[in-house]
Amino acid sequence: MKNAIRVSCTRRNLKVVRDFVSEFLEHYKLSELHINQIVLAVDEVVANLIIHGNSEDESRFLDVRLSMKNQEFGIEIEDESPTSYSPASYREPDLQEFVRIGKKGGVGMMLVNRIMDRVEFTTQGLHNICRLHKKIV
Repeated sequence: MKNAIRVSCTRRNLKVVRDFVSEFLEHYKLSELHINQIVLAVDEVVANLIIHGNSEDESRFLDVRLSMKNQEFGIEIEDESPTSYSPASYREPDLQEFVRIGKKGGVGMMLVNRIMDRVEFTTQGLHNICRLHKKIV
């Protein structure tokens, strides 16, 4: 079973990553709900990195690695973003304020944090790694 892919930073590859994660998870007896939640979380992070981190520059790449160890699903998403996009500085939004001002968007990472058990971002210079973890019971 393949557990790593490299994709260029274009929105067209979001489906490629979703399918890759779904196919990997189908080998573990997970409910369709759990698979869909994990795929949604991964899709959100990958979309952010493609759109905000790499400005949809098809000459740039994301490396996506999947693992299952001790009943824990793990994913690493790695890039070298040339922008000032810094996912490691994420702060949970004030939803009441978003509703009050009518702001749309900006809640995807909140959703990721609620779906996954652990979300870690590390950034060193231009090098970013996002690690997502989910216990599978």
